[in-house]
Amino acid sequence: MAKTVGSDGAASSPAAARNSVRGTEPGRGPVGRQVRVPKTAELVARSLRRQIIRGELGQGEALPPESALMEQFGVSRPTLREAFRVLESESLIEVRRGVRGGARVNAPDPEVAARYAGLILEYRNATLGDVYDASAVIEPQCARLVAAKHTAADVKQLRAALEREKEVLDEHLALVEAQDEFHSLLVRLTGNTTLELLAGMLRYMVDRSNASQVAATGDSPKARAQAREGHRTHVKLVDLIEAGKAQEAEKLWHRHITAVTVVTAAGAGPKTILELLD
Repeated sequence: MAKTVGSDGAASSPAAARNSVRGTEPGRGPVGRQVRVPKTAELVARSLRRQIIRGELGQGEALPPESALMEQFGVSRPTLREAFRVLESESLIEVRRGVRGGARVNAPDPEVAARYAGLILEYRNATLGDVYDASAVIEPQCARLVAAKHTAADVKQLRAALEREKEVLDEHLALVEAQDEFHSLLVRLTGNTTLELLAGMLRYMVDRSNASQVAATGDSPKARAQAREGHRTHVKLVDLIEAGKAQEAEKLWHRHITAVTVVTAAGAGPKTILELLD
């Protein structure tokens, strides 16, 4: 019987070699799944993906012509186009047809992640209430963090956001949009990229819910009053942050988000996550 050479240089039988690849030893049962060798298209997609994520290929930048990439990777046109389809499915490139067509880079977008997360939540029967409850856990902690370690520049940004709200107090939809931006800014000022991404995914759904709520209820006196009350709460929060009162800031922000959840649940807007994503 023919022998093959193992990783330690010792001779072994073909069966033993196969067992080694599969994660087993001769005479013993399987201990894991069989190793799958990636397709060539997946390897090409992996290489291009890394360049995009590392910023070596920037937003809107055109990839080299197909002929150049085929030569670079040593692959056929069908294989390269299969790699493109993989990256398109991840929203990392956009392939345009025609004379001036080609593949252009799309930088990773939290909105894409939020939409996909929304589909998973809907599939698992999560409700908008679940989304707001999750926000009520994450965002108050962000308020606490910012209050505990804020800088003068942070407070300046928050005050500027309050001014933008104040400028549109009589424009209901614009005020709601400005308040949504305030929430996003608060999370961003934590300086924690992971928190910003997770909260941003939730905020994407919350913002769409707020916009739908405004569209469904219109510019009613009650809606105006609620938005103005939200602005006053934002002002109080910034005062607490500037004073370094972390615990009080956390409690205030938790009450605020919980109150918004109650209003949204009783409103005429969408009740499911899927409605927001359509």
